[in-house]
Amino acid sequence: MIRVLLIDDDRRLFELLEAYLGQNGGSLTYAASGAQGLAALGGGQSGAFDVVLLDIMMPGMDGLEVLRRIRAERGDIPVLMLTARGDEADRIVGLELGADDYVAKPFSPRELLARVRAVLRRGRPDARAQVLREAGIVADLGTREVSVDGASVELTGLEFDILVALLRRAGRVIPRHALLAEAGRDDVVVGERTVDVHISRLRKKLGDDPPQRIKTVRGVGYVLSRENAPGIE
Repeated sequence: MIRVLLIDDDRRLFELLEAYLGQNGGSLTYAASGAQGLAALGGGQSGAFDVVLLDIMMPGMDGLEVLRRIRAERGDIPVLMLTARGDEADRIVGLELGADDYVAKPFSPRELLARVRAVLRRGRPDARAQVLREAGIVADLGTREVSVDGASVELTGLEFDILVALLRRAGRVIPRHALLAEAGRDDVVVGERTVDVHISRLRKKLGDDPPQRIKTVRGVGYVLSRENAPGIE
């Protein structure tokens, strides 16, 4: 059972998705505003949902502000943004704030469910998954937990995927334009500036300031330095 929280002021969308998800192994809870959605997540029900569907365009508190608050209070829950078709600017801002994916309206319930399942697959523990270690960073691909020098670090789904890509190719430069594809997120279409923002946030969470672990290769991309590898300026 996939437990979904929909935060959207469109009641008709809720009715459509409730029926479809109910027939396909899901349950849907409705919040008609950002405030109601945050209350559902923070009011003793924070563990009641597997994923959040969040509309950007809502009266009062918009979806981007709701996302900021979710990431500040519940950094681990997957969030899919619902955006107007072609609204690239809001989509990019949402990804920079930590959204795990986006779906452009209008969309089919089938497409949405596929996106939800894809996000949840990325976060599902795998008993066969390996643990990656480099430069004091430990990333467990099964539990999706990260620690730096023994201290636990909380990352969004996209930040974790980017870090894993860098760890797997430690010591080798990954071009900016290829980093999301290396992270298995080539479904996310954004500009190089968005990649830079995610790297900046990742460095901050890893305590990598000034950068010693994730280094910039000017005009090319990024590299995670091996502990005993020659430095890259």
